[in-house]
Amino acid sequence: MPDPNLFDEGDPSQWRLAIRVLAMPADTNAAGDIFGGWLMSQADIAGATVAVQAAAGRVVTIAVNEFRFVSPVAVGDLVDIYARVQRLGTTSVSVEIRAWARREMDPESRHHVAVANITYVAVGADGRPRPIGASRKKQ
Repeated sequence: MPDPNLFDEGDPSQWRLAIRVLAMPADTNAAGDIFGGWLMSQADIAGATVAVQAAAGRVVTIAVNEFRFVSPVAVGDLVDIYARVQRLGTTSVSVEIRAWARREMDPESRHHVAVANITYVAVGADGRPRPIGASRKKQ
């Protein structure tokens, strides 16, 4: 379970560690800074893992409602991305995402690096929106 001090609102038990990834030199620009787009991509993947479970199947990203960079990610940082369902609609799932970086693999050195809210739509085999089952909405 995430440390309750990591989050400024809500029940910490609702958050899931959705992805953990190491920022590598290949993820940088010519100046050696981690691309913001790399972090956005990781957040989208993390959010999708939660959305797939909530929708009980395939989802696609429909909107990035918010993405806020809080502090930079450095090469060698271990990035933990936590996510939780914020809203479950008829065909869509909004996911709240928080990203944290550990400097030099030090578990005590945690830096908040991003906040996001991304909406996914459940789709069927034909790629068209499908309803999310009533039994899933109760979870």
